[in-house]
Amino acid sequence: MRVSIQGRTLELALGDITDQEVDAIVNAANSQLAGGGGVDGAVHRRGGRTIMADTTKRYPGGCPTGSAVISTAGDLPARFVIHAVGPRWGGGQSGEAKLLESAYRTALGLASEHGCASVALPALSCGVYGYPIDEASRIALATTQSFLEQDPNVQLARFVLFSEGMLGAFSAALEELSS
Repeated sequence: MRVSIQGRTLELALGDITDQEVDAIVNAANSQLAGGGGVDGAVHRRGGRTIMADTTKRYPGGCPTGSAVISTAGDLPARFVIHAVGPRWGGGQSGEAKLLESAYRTALGLASEHGCASVALPALSCGVYGYPIDEASRIALATTQSFLEQDPNVQLARFVLFSEGMLGAFSAALEELSS
């Protein structure tokens, strides 16, 4: 599914984010930038040790929840990896929505600042962090739409989702947002 936003493209795809031939891949990182499971583990496995070496050197204090940092992409087909730290779901009363929005906005801002015309994004916080996918997909897409409306540099924002269920939730949210 794809929509045009002021000449820029927001699209949804089913697949492996580490296969994406884009300028930047957004990684669902933890605040220690220590590698982990899910998207984070896949990015580090496929990208190789240079990603961890770069983040350890450049960001020894890690990255706070709701923010993002940028590194080399190692062996990935992208130029950069943007490590975005989404919130753990705690019931929705601890500012999770604002933190999730901030993580996406900061990641997209870094892509723009580094001359990235195309970026692949995951469903931040929807794995082991337990964020409800229906709510997270609305936040992710609304934040990305708003960013694309304001920023001329990023031409393509592609959400790469690893399951049919995730793709279905994001598709429903995009239809809702588009109407």
